[in-house]
Parts: sequence; structure tokens; C-alpha cells
Amino acid sequence: MVKAELINDAVFIYDDSEAQSIFNSGWYGIIGAGKLELALIEAALLCERQRIEIVQNGKNISLDKFFKYCSKLDKRFNVRYAVYRDLRERGLPVRTGLKFGCDFRVYERGVKPLKKGPKEEVEHTKWVVFAVSEDYACSFHELARSVRLAHNIRANMLWAVVDSDKNVTYYEIKYLRV
Repeated sequence: MVKAELINDAVFIYDDSEAQSIFNSGWYGIIGAGKLELALIEAALLCERQRIEIVQNGKNISLDKFFKYCSKLDKRFNVRYAVYRDLRERGLPVRTGLKFGCDFRVYERGVKPLKKGPKEEVEHTKWVVFAVSEDYACSFHELARSVRLAHNIRANMLWAVVDSDKNVTYYEIKYLRV
């Protein structure tokens, strides 16, 4: 297993060949300067799949302790992780959606999300995904903003609702002109 170091709110792999291998295996993280920076949610999945071993201050961290650490930093971590894991299990390329104001950007199966240069229509984000628990209360303004966001970037908007058993149900909401 590859050693990955937890530093604050990210996990780093410093071995260049291992970093490249993990990045190329599923478009995980941000690669550059001989290292791979993984979001906590990406690191959790890779750790669960036994692809990486997370280390903090020279000591291995169990997956359970890592989840507790992540949950302290992000109160929605468990809900977001359930959705991220489900999307990845479906074989979809998933990137974080922070700069778009959503939880995840999801691409069609087989698309390389980090292509340089002009993109064809199929290479754009297919879905923007908002992960919520089943007891989440949403205002119409929030719903309208999320639909408008997806529409503006030519993507479909999905609400991913996670129930108490961590099952995920997806609802597509579209922008309609009347």
C-alpha cells in the first residue's frame, strides 16, 4: 500500500510514480510538483479500498479514526462520502464541486475530466451533485440557485439524498422556461 500523509484538511502522496499511478487510475486529487494532493473524501475511499495507508505524524491512522477526524472538520462528511462512494462505484469520474458551489462535478463514464485545451460537449460536466441527508429541509431559493447553477454550466442538477442506512437516491431537477 502507498503511504499518504494527512496534513490538516488534505492527504499527500510524495512518491512521484505512486502519485501518478493513483491519479491516472481514476482522476483522484490534484497532481503537481512530484506529489499528489487528495481531498479527504478521495483519501477515505482510497483507504477503504486499501490503495493507500494514511499516516499522521509518522503513525498509521485507522480508517475509523480517519472518518472521525474528517467528520470533525466537515459535519456533512458522512453524507458527502456516501454519495461520493456511490458515484465512484458506478464507475463515474467525480471531481469536487467547491468552485461551482456544489458538492461534486460528475462526468460521463470514460471521460477524462482534466483534459487540457478545448473540450467536446461530452467532455463537460454532466451533473452537478448536491449531497443531503433525508431529513434536510431546503428552501425554494436554495433549490432555484442550485438549478440555475447547473443550467448556467450546461449540466444537469442532481440532489443526492442519503437515508439512515447510507443508501443514496438521486433526484434530477431541471430548469424549465414557461
